[in-house]
Amino acid sequence: MWTEFKNFAFKGNAFDLAIGVIMGGAFGKIVDSMVGDLIMPVVGWITGGTDFSNKFAQLAGAPATTLAAAKEAGATFAYGNFITIVINFLILAFVLLQLVKFSNRLKKAEPPAPPAAASTSEVLLKEIRDALTAPAAVAAAKKK
Repeated sequence: MWTEFKNFAFKGNAFDLAIGVIMGGAFGKIVDSMVGDLIMPVVGWITGGTDFSNKFAQLAGAPATTLAAAKEAGATFAYGNFITIVINFLILAFVLLQLVKFSNRLKKAEPPAPPAAASTSEVLLKEIRDALTAPAAVAAAKKK
């Protein structure tokens, strides 16, 4: 059982997937910081000082001025947070697309497979085919 587990965990896909998940989590934190600390302040500045992280519609409870207070009061529709997360996703998807494209360019094209040698039965069948079509070609040439 230990050998099966070792083969599963440390060979090929499972190990590569674990590394990918860890790297993806770390990369996600970088993108979160980039969106929250660099992009959203610029978007807020362009839109006249709008802070998207504090945009919400309170559905229940006493009126609140901050998102945290609105969530404590009851049901809250936090559309600003959703906008931030969508921008986060789009940037992450774009960067991953570029990484995949770069990775595909680095891969060397596999050389074409050499043609397989014809088996003796294939050679015999070709000879039979050629022999059968040859008299028809000769007959057609004589008729002209």
